Formats: sequence, C-alpha cells, structure tokens
Amino acid sequence: MDISNKSHVDGLGFSAQRLFSPLELVGRMPRSANAEKTVENARRIIHEILEGQDDRLMIIVGPCSIHDDKAALQYAEMLKGIKDTISEKIFLVMRAYFEKPRTTVGWKGFINDPDLDETFDIPSGLERSRELLLKINELGIPVASEFLDPVVPHYIEDLVSWVAIGARTTESQTHRQMASAIGIPVGFKNGTDGTFQTAVDAIGASKQEHSYVGTGPDGHVCVLRTDGNPDGHMVLRGGKNGPNYDSSSVNEALELLGKANLNKRLVIDCSHANSNKDHNRQPIVFEDVITQIINGNEGIAGVMLESHINPGNQPLTSDISKLEFGVSITDSCVGWDKTKEILEWASDQLKS
Repeated sequence: MDISNKSHVDGLGFSAQRLFSPLELVGRMPRSANAEKTVENARRIIHEILEGQDDRLMIIVGPCSIHDDKAALQYAEMLKGIKDTISEKIFLVMRAYFEKPRTTVGWKGFINDPDLDETFDIPSGLERSRELLLKINELGIPVASEFLDPVVPHYIEDLVSWVAIGARTTESQTHRQMASAIGIPVGFKNGTDGTFQTAVDAIGASKQEHSYVGTGPDGHVCVLRTDGNPDGHMVLRGGKNGPNYDSSSVNEALELLGKANLNKRLVIDCSHANSNKDHNRQPIVFEDVITQIINGNEGIAGVMLESHINPGNQPLTSDISKLEFGVSITDSCVGWDKTKEILEWASDQLKS
C-alpha cells in the first residue's frame, strides 16, 4: 500500500512518508578515499588504545549537539589546527551528535529537525548530516557520534569512528543488539542513576552474536545476524547521586569490568552529571582525570569534553536568526580558547 500521500493510516495513529534508503543516500554521497582513510585508521587506533597497545589518550571533544553545520565545520578546522601538535600523547576525535535523547520532549537533533523550526525535514537532516561528516573526515578529523534510532546508523555509520550508547538506552536490548552489529568501537554510558552494572551487562551482551528483526542498508525489513563487537567499553558520566570520575569510582568500575571478564579500560565523560552540566566545571574534572593517569591509573583510555566555538549555551527560540554563532542550544559547552588551553596542558603533562 502506497501511504506516502496519506495523512493517516487507517486505524493507526500515525502518517507515513516514504524515505530514500541508506544505500541510495550512500550512492549519491559516497565516502571519498580520504574520508575512508580517516575512518579506517581511527577505528584501528581506537581499538589499539582500548587494548593498551597504543599509549595515547583518546580525547573526544566537540559540541554537545550539532545544530549548525557551518559552525561544526569551523570547529573541525580548529581541531585540525591543533591535532598534530598534541598527537604524540593524544588522539583527537570530534564529537558530532545528530540525535538527542530527551527526558520528555524537545528538539531531537539535527537529523530530526535540521531547520530548527519544527518542520521535521528528516530527509534533509540525513543528507546534511552525511555531507558534514564527509567534510570533517576529509579534513583528517575522525568523528564520534551517538546512535539513538536503530535505523539511522545505516545512513552514516561508514563515516563514524566511535559510537556512544547513551545512559537512557544502555539498558535497551535493541541498542545492545545494534552495537553487536557494527564494526565500530562503542562506549556504553553508565545508567542515569550513576551505577555501573547496566553498562557492564551491555558490554557483555554486545560482544555476543545476535539474531533479530531489523532493517538492512537497502531499507528492507530483514533478519539480522551479528558477529558481536569486541570493542565495547564503559563511559562514566556521573548520575543522580553525583559525579563518578573520582579515583575511587573509577577503580570500582574497573573492578566490576574485571569480575565480568571484560577489558578493564574505560572513558570518562567530563560533562553531564560529572560536571553537574556546568561547563565551567568540565576543565576541573578533566584536570583531575589527567592527574589520575599521571599517577598510574592504566584503566583510563579516554576522556570526553563538550566544547564549542564559544562558551555556554543558549535557548532555542522561534526566531533562529537571533541565535549566536558557535554557541550550543543544548547543554553548555567549554569555549574553544579554554579547550585549546587544557588540551595543550594535558599534552605537556602526559609527556612529562
């Protein structure tokens, strides 16, 4: 039944619009040779960092969410300017999140509503997101992104080098199965309550083979059979009871990973509950984590920072012409000047 022009499906509470398949979009906007090199090299390096074979620290840094592709590309160019000067001890990955989980309702991200006006032009959102990812990777900057909707990854996964599964979805069987199907390192956030067991269970589940009903790259419903993902790991982001980046919490998480016979390596998110969503506290958390590494904690493989061109955040209003360029419309971010300062500081500290 062609329902592309129907406003309502008989007896059901939704309307439907046909969408091009992932294969169609990838065919129109193929991965370039330079982008492919960036992605494949980054995935290999991140795997080696997680396994302790590469002693560099992975730092995932960038906007809380992408809402302006021009600002995001400018940010990527700024990262490129510093990347080589700190590459001896730090492996940089740009945070580029196109989907936003909401506690209730709100703007769901660039793919869902790229024009910020509730027109929900999802086809344009997918095209513009893929175009941006191509440009960032062609600069030689690898990308990290959160996978929220299980259909969306097919449209962009060949341009992503690290994936986050958020605190709200780590417990989801759908997302654990999805993680087992992608050949990309996946970080599972601890639960919103701040405890670790949910993430430990998710890592273990994603390492296994799964069979389930899903959609393939051609957009058709099919039975998917996965190989399992060897590169699942935990991301500490704090919780309702406060931060969990302190050395005691880190060691507790590593101990739980060890008891589950999982790789005792993790990433620490300096934002969210670890900074109480205060961007001014992120550098404090970051410096504490770097100090833990210098003092001999070998379990910390990476750090995450929410950073943008300009500090803070701003509300999304109906008049988007008044939005300040390079300022987050979701969680508040560290500005570029401070970001550059603490990245260079960390590089110097890790060399000593």
